[in-house]
Amino acid sequence: MAPILKSGAALGALLLSSVPVAQAQEMLTLGRVFASPDLAGPQPRALKLSPDGSLVTLLKPRADEKERLDLWAIDSKTGAERMLVDSKKTGSGADLSEAEKMQRERDRSVAGSTGITSYDWAPDGKSILVPVDGDLYLAGLDGKVTRLTDTPDGELNGVVSPKGGFVSFVRGGNLFTQPVGGKERQLTQGASDTLSWGVAEFVAQEEMDRRTGYWWSPDDALIAVARVDESPVGIVTRTAIGGEGTKVYQQRYPAAGTPNAIVDLFVMKPDGSGQVQVDLGADKNVYLARVDWAKDGRTLYVQRESRDQKRLDLLAVDPATGKARVVLTETAKSWINLSNNFHALKDGSFLWWSEKSGHGHLYRVSGAKWTALTSGAWEVRDVVGVDEGKGLVYFTGNRETPLEQQLYVAPLGKPGQARALTAKGWWNDAVMDGAASRVVVTRQNTDQPKQVYLADSAGKQLQWLSENALTGSHPYAPYVAGHVKTTFGTVKAADGSTLYTKIMTPKMEAGKRYPVFMIHYGGPGGGRQVTNTWSGALNQYLVDRGWIVFAMDNRGTPDRGKAFEDHLYRAMGSVEVADQLKGVEWLKSQPFVDPKRIATYGWSYGGYMSLKLLEKAPGVFAAAIAGAPVTKWELYDTHYTERYLGQPQDKPSAYPASGALDEAVKISDPLLLIHGMSDDNVVFDNSTALMAKMQGAAVPFEMMAYPGQTHRVGGPGISVHLWKTIEGFLARRGVSPDAAER
Repeated sequence: MAPILKSGAALGALLLSSVPVAQAQEMLTLGRVFASPDLAGPQPRALKLSPDGSLVTLLKPRADEKERLDLWAIDSKTGAERMLVDSKKTGSGADLSEAEKMQRERDRSVAGSTGITSYDWAPDGKSILVPVDGDLYLAGLDGKVTRLTDTPDGELNGVVSPKGGFVSFVRGGNLFTQPVGGKERQLTQGASDTLSWGVAEFVAQEEMDRRTGYWWSPDDALIAVARVDESPVGIVTRTAIGGEGTKVYQQRYPAAGTPNAIVDLFVMKPDGSGQVQVDLGADKNVYLARVDWAKDGRTLYVQRESRDQKRLDLLAVDPATGKARVVLTETAKSWINLSNNFHALKDGSFLWWSEKSGHGHLYRVSGAKWTALTSGAWEVRDVVGVDEGKGLVYFTGNRETPLEQQLYVAPLGKPGQARALTAKGWWNDAVMDGAASRVVVTRQNTDQPKQVYLADSAGKQLQWLSENALTGSHPYAPYVAGHVKTTFGTVKAADGSTLYTKIMTPKMEAGKRYPVFMIHYGGPGGGRQVTNTWSGALNQYLVDRGWIVFAMDNRGTPDRGKAFEDHLYRAMGSVEVADQLKGVEWLKSQPFVDPKRIATYGWSYGGYMSLKLLEKAPGVFAAAIAGAPVTKWELYDTHYTERYLGQPQDKPSAYPASGALDEAVKISDPLLLIHGMSDDNVVFDNSTALMAKMQGAAVPFEMMAYPGQTHRVGGPGISVHLWKTIEGFLARRGVSPDAAER
């Protein structure tokens, strides 16, 4: 389950000591927390370097409408900044297609955003392809914008081909190409309600981090295109109940244990001719995980994953015939985590990421020879750039501490000590130009929202692109004096594992005990709460109100090695619950914590955890909030659920013990259930099943449903309503800071 961090709940913190801080010059309000401009300042997204490195482009929220994104450019020499494409002036204002809405929902970085949410540089660096309101535009560097498409159907997955000869896109489920300056051509046929070309299927988008369904060869000569047949997939009737009416969608949703879409792969020329089907093997019940091309375009590399996700094959495909051979195979007793770190090299070798050592590391694979480029008890995250001329690979990872992320460089040809290029005390993300000569670093920590700077390939900072200093007219400047420091600590799990915690406390009086707002996610694959990142104004607001804000990452969460994550294999709802209760045990031992006023909050997998915590530990929590919870894993999708639990029909089945429905009748502590009624990820049936179960057993609870809202419940007005609802619930239950100590 790709995690949802609840609207504005950029979640949590933990502190092992109470250090008095100055009172804020101004007190935050919920209205200001969610208003524009964003209190974190400019929050650039989709940072890229132009092909010649002269410009850094980014999507930036508007000051008066932070949900709307425009395309900006920064001169990499002078730092001069200008808007390239104004989404309000360029877009038609047309409604997005349901397919594009769903794609945006799958991509957490742009969920809930409007305007421009993606763009693609032309290889010559003279123009940029920009989708706006379902149509495609070509933006010049002089600010001139040319409309390329104008049709009732929206265009999806628009890109410029690697050599710049074509623009390509999907419309109405078929793939189209358009020579630059020429007329569009439809390459595929037969699209229908259940058949599409060039679009990633639901689970690929939601769980596999694969956003597209077609891939150009480096020389523009060929395109690999996925054909997705959803006819075997079961239908979920999703009723989008809105404030002004109701729409009913028949959504193809592959629930655990049910058939997946059938995905085939074809190679064709840019005019659609010469179609060749790739041999993906006799077993159709597999996942098309990744597709990449060799540098010379003569080999297509395909990652094929078994349905149980215990086997991953890398296939080398002859694009002329479709014949495939297995280059390497990864196997696991539990499951294999996918990565985006395959990188083909000029000599025919390639970079490969593997957890075969127990930790995620980089290898250079040449024939049967594997050379480990990194090693140790830490994790490589993402390959950022490769300089084959100098024999260097750049990547992010967490060698120093799992609380932070650094950019490293290591030799490409032999095992060597990776060298950190970014400073400790920060969480760093990075993008590089194609030559790996310059890097754009985005850094943040608990006291500083995102800053962006340009550096050379040795990590030396050349200039700020967005210093985002919390001074002067910065939106957060009025609140800096009252900003609370985050303190990190550790708690031991029952098996001795180290669990990281973080805490924020209000200014405390000696002898007084304070209520705790505990935030959790807890699931595998994502959603970590304890990192040295900007935790958002919402947490500061809660602390201002007198809450202690606390979070802990339990066993099963990522970035700590495969064994740490594997604790949840066929055991969801077990060790992560026990670990969170260890965190509560620590909290209750602190003299400044009111042990009778601990509230817990989670969304998505965290919402599921809220239910499991109340079921397993009655009387421990004064109240719990469960947002968009999975209550019955048979209702969630194949790729995520089966990765950890197997299939429901397995004997024995891991599903009964992992579910949250049967024991819901035992819940005796106050519960607030929240769900968006148009949720297409954790479908609303999860909450209605829970409601029916508890109502049938006369177990009281409170409920707030949001018409028209999806898995992300938020946006103007909605976010404020949501958190006022949570505050009101806690106040009624006597848990809030205003309530007397019990």
